[in-house]
Amino acid sequence: MLHGSETWPVRKENEVAALRMVRWMRGIKLQDSVPSKGLRERLGLDVITLVLQQNMLRWYGHMQRKEANDWVKKYMEYEVDGRPTKT
Repeated sequence: MLHGSETWPVRKENEVAALRMVRWMRGIKLQDSVPSKGLRERLGLDVITLVLQQNMLRWYGHMQRKEANDWVKKYMEYEVDGRPTKT
């Protein structure tokens, strides 16, 4: 589920979707009255927003360690001239 999550925005919807998937995989329905926190503790899972933040920071660390002439690092540090446009 977390493939490519290094660049995902961290949103509350991610946590809801992750918990729905965990409940589905474990066969636990909302009617079973199993709290999400208890389910995460029982399965040894972290809150998905924390995992996403860790993945982003790990990716950012990789980018910071790249050589200055690497195209990805150049793109990260690129500054655009001009005013932002209104959308």
